[in-house]
Amino acid sequence: MRRDVIHSLLVANRGEIACRIFRTCRDLGITTVAVYSDADAGALHVREADLAVRLPGAAPADTYLRGDLVVAAARAAGADAVHPGYGFLSENAAFAAAVQEAGLVWVGPPVKAIELMASKTRAKELMAGAGVPLLAPVDPATAGEGDLPLLLKAAAGGGGRGMRIVRELSSLPGELLAASAEAASAFGDGEVFAEPYVERGRHVEVQVMADAHDTVWALGTRDCSLQRRHQKVVEEAPAPGLDDELRERLHEAAVAAARAVDYRGAGTVEFLVSAEGRPYFLEMNTRLQVEHPVTEAVFGLDLVALQLRVAEGAPLPSPAPPQPSGHAVEARLYAEDPARDWQPQTGTLLALEVPDAPGLRLDAGYTGGDTIGVHYDPMLAKVIAHAPTRPEAVRLLARALERARVHGPVTNRDLLVRSLRHPDFAAARLDTGFYDRHLADLTAPGPGDPATAALAAALAEAVRPATGSRVPAGSRAEAAGPPPARFGAWRNVPSGPQLKRYRGEPDGTEYEIAYRTPRTGAPEPHEAPGVRVLVAAPDRVTLDVDGVTRHFTVTADAGGDAGLGGGGRVYVDAAEASYTFTALPRFTDPAAHTAPGSLLAPMPGTVVRVAEGLAAGATVEAGQPLIWLEAMKMEHRILAPASGTLTALHAVPGHQVEVGALLAVVQEDPAPASAPEETA
Repeated sequence: MRRDVIHSLLVANRGEIACRIFRTCRDLGITTVAVYSDADAGALHVREADLAVRLPGAAPADTYLRGDLVVAAARAAGADAVHPGYGFLSENAAFAAAVQEAGLVWVGPPVKAIELMASKTRAKELMAGAGVPLLAPVDPATAGEGDLPLLLKAAAGGGGRGMRIVRELSSLPGELLAASAEAASAFGDGEVFAEPYVERGRHVEVQVMADAHDTVWALGTRDCSLQRRHQKVVEEAPAPGLDDELRERLHEAAVAAARAVDYRGAGTVEFLVSAEGRPYFLEMNTRLQVEHPVTEAVFGLDLVALQLRVAEGAPLPSPAPPQPSGHAVEARLYAEDPARDWQPQTGTLLALEVPDAPGLRLDAGYTGGDTIGVHYDPMLAKVIAHAPTRPEAVRLLARALERARVHGPVTNRDLLVRSLRHPDFAAARLDTGFYDRHLADLTAPGPGDPATAALAAALAEAVRPATGSRVPAGSRAEAAGPPPARFGAWRNVPSGPQLKRYRGEPDGTEYEIAYRTPRTGAPEPHEAPGVRVLVAAPDRVTLDVDGVTRHFTVTADAGGDAGLGGGGRVYVDAAEASYTFTALPRFTDPAAHTAPGSLLAPMPGTVVRVAEGLAAGATVEAGQPLIWLEAMKMEHRILAPASGTLTALHAVPGHQVEVGALLAVVQEDPAPASAPEETA
């Protein structure tokens, strides 16, 4: 068989997956080539590549989804192979064919296998012939009450796009229309199909690896049940709580699926496992998965290296895969606010630091100082923990996330820590409805001590105007406190109590901190019994709180004014939690207000559509969807806040809007006047 030795590899992707593939290439001595949009000109994957080629534009449709531009980039850079990563063109058969027609090595499955599995409807027909267990399809045109609940899914693509759960027949036509529109927007194919929705089902998948020498490996199971908006958040291997018979059945079905399409390379066969333990085929992803590191950790493999080996025509190292060892858990760190309908967040990522320890792995697409934009997936990084047992791996991962320094836009870090420590997760009571049931509890104010963290922020701020050197307290005091600060025609008196005001993020709780600054020594909290300052420095504060020494690392956002003017953010990292505060001005701005009924963009994004017939003067009902925004691969609905009249509409489909942009104004209907009392 022909052997194609790969010397230079272009990764037709971006962010974390491109960086991850580059890491293996460096280990193998392969030159790396990145492609990038204008929005990604300074991105981490561009900085890490040996060579990089610009794809003019910012939107995915103009850049990463242009197969012709990617192939041209590979030729321009002298690459001899293309790896698609995941997402974008990774499951596009036409792109795979174009790569090969250009004389380049395709690091992926055969074009025919991609074509056969590209449509979920056709794939299910093929799997039925291979004896793989399936859910019976439902024709939406003839669906009745007995068919509910239904799950609508896009026939092309994945990632939760075009997916809807239907529990009432009356809502089926509207949901079909919405699912088809979203699928067409995301994949260029509006075909949607329906199947029974399995309540409390588990998402379990099997990693397969196949070569051109008739060897197919089933590399264990993964559980990916913790999902938001049908997109995965936490994954682990092996899937816990499955008996040996069910595991073997899943392995056999996955191998049968791979052989049915003459598969090559890395792929994933996904199943839905009912509460009764019955598996049903969902789809086969003909690419590497986001969650592949947990399989790598358990089996001691580099799946990207195996992909490259198979693409070069070599056989897998042995007829059977290695024996698994231990347990691995992965958490996806997203720039999003789970408490606010998972809204994507943008801005500058000031810091992303995860502790380094045995058993921990970080796959990141960003570093401190990078900008998180609106065009792409909000995933910042994946943190993976591997240990001999599941409880040990979960404990290691939760603590690593808790100790991480993540400064900048709001993330789901706290949600991940709480999820991993939730009793249902600890007991492996897993299903895809986990966040539907527990989100309110998981995003409620935690058991931490934000008031003391705000005190630490204020004490660090109090010494920051000085030389920046540490100002120890008590018997260790060697440096004087800062001189009196002067502001215009008035001044603070250091001996008197001074005030700092902070707003906790993202819950909005306000904290007012009073402290005194003596003529010598560190600032001292005012009227805070049981608290004693041990060390106060611009970046670190140590307090004795009721006899317990507590350390706080304090970071002020240099991009904002964290002082009296307010507006700047301060990040406080402690042993038990991390806190974000916004410094508030001493005096509020009376001009800072918005007209009643104003609908503001909750995040930057693109207006994809407005409600049919919507125009100024239209009557709207409370809760009615008016405007649809898309940002970071997620669609968000803007709802009418009350019943009334739409007095202004500024949203235009196709237009980009910034966070806080005025989209529309709804004037609420006046309350009906009380009828006059009847007189006798």
